[in-house]
Amino acid sequence: MTAGTNRAVDIPFGLRILVADASLVLRSVLSWSLERHGARIWHAESSSQALDKIGAMDFDYVIADAELPDSGGTELCRAIKSDRRTQHIPVIILDSRDSEDVQKAAYQAGASACISKNQTKNGILEDLLHTMKQTAIKHNRLVLVVDDSLTVRSLVSKGLKEAGFRVVEAENGRAALDVLRDVKPDIILSDIDMPEMNGEGFCRAVHEDPVYASIPFVVMSTHSERLVMRRMLQIGADAYLVKPFNVEQLVITLEKLLSDQLLLLQKEKERLESEQKLMVASITSLCAALEARDSYTRGHSEAVSTFASRIAREMGLSEEEVELVRLGGRLHDIGKIGVPDHILLKPGRLSEEEFSIIKKHPVIGGEILRPVPSLAAVLPIVIHHHERLDGKGYPEGLHGSSIPLWARITAVCDTFHALTSDRPYRNGMPKDKAVEIIQQVKGTQLCPDCVDAFIKTCIWEAGVPGTQADEPEDDQREGSNTHRFSHHPPRVTETGHTTEHA
Repeated sequence: MTAGTNRAVDIPFGLRILVADASLVLRSVLSWSLERHGARIWHAESSSQALDKIGAMDFDYVIADAELPDSGGTELCRAIKSDRRTQHIPVIILDSRDSEDVQKAAYQAGASACISKNQTKNGILEDLLHTMKQTAIKHNRLVLVVDDSLTVRSLVSKGLKEAGFRVVEAENGRAALDVLRDVKPDIILSDIDMPEMNGEGFCRAVHEDPVYASIPFVVMSTHSERLVMRRMLQIGADAYLVKPFNVEQLVITLEKLLSDQLLLLQKEKERLESEQKLMVASITSLCAALEARDSYTRGHSEAVSTFASRIAREMGLSEEEVELVRLGGRLHDIGKIGVPDHILLKPGRLSEEEFSIIKKHPVIGGEILRPVPSLAAVLPIVIHHHERLDGKGYPEGLHGSSIPLWARITAVCDTFHALTSDRPYRNGMPKDKAVEIIQQVKGTQLCPDCVDAFIKTCIWEAGVPGTQADEPEDDQREGSNTHRFSHHPPRVTETGHTTEHA
């Protein structure tokens, strides 16, 4: 293998790699380079030392010099592949002689690649990373091998396991369908002529089931007639191998299919992410347009989003969850699009009927977002950010921990920003006073853990992007349990709730 040109290759973080080479310089150079890509490195100076380390730890890769002291890298590879406990470990041989004999022996021993040492440090590293990326495609992938011949199944399974695959077997199509009830393989390898259910019937059954239809299906058969091949490809087979074939031919075919499938999945993921970004941008624009109808509501959703994401991070949520909480904060009031302006923008007291209408906005928001699959995760925020721990919230009157955590986080931020925001009929209260009120309703209206995280972050002291630090601009009109819009500052009532929970 020769060096690629400016290949940007990512490998999984935290790979455990054993570098077996007599040269301390080379071991150090490779270690430094691979550690920069997130790998963890162990060293060995000889084959015997390498085998001792492999026996004590499960490595993800072994990189071995072809001329390693004791027995050489090729024999080390052969020993690794002959042991059932270690045969799954990919082995990469480094060759300083660029010898075809060394390369042939390395591949015969089961090596994943044989890389020349006679190139630059960057060239060796690029080849190593490229090989690791390729082997990662097949590493621990599950192959269902279906053949009525025990000999064929055993030979194929042995070769696939040595190449890094996991294998499950079945003796005919009917037995294979039983296997599929318990496991979902990454690829199916099936003979045609089998008792009970042949390969053709099995292939049809697989592709008629939407759960399994996307699994690559490879046919292996002694039939070499073009008509048979075409018929199998027409009913859904992805590749056709004529027996006898060597294991290397089979492995290359499976790698290619898995690589193509991975590429398709990646493209589909990118397409969905692009669609989600466009959809979110459109919905966020609707939220901004909604808030722009009243100068007092401008910037509210962005402020709640920023506060909520910081609380989520403080509470130890993953970065993926933090971003979803941030997104939910932006969209939490989207349902107000369905509230008439004369109610939403009314500066004074709401009637019972008007307040019952404005309380529908969480449900309306859920109905707006529910058709978008990529936004399913944030629906609980949109629907439940007005629930209360004591069950007096809306729309469902949920109690305590039955309220989704992300919605509880958003409720704290929503309340704080409402209390500190200017209204047509009063000025926003000082932030310290708002924090005091939030602490007073902890455990009745708001989640204690979320309030504690809010207090701990002191996020109100730094202000929120897009709002004024001293004069918040948001306006939230409906109360948690009251429809009264007083012209006095918000307060805690005798029942222990604030009159202004956004």
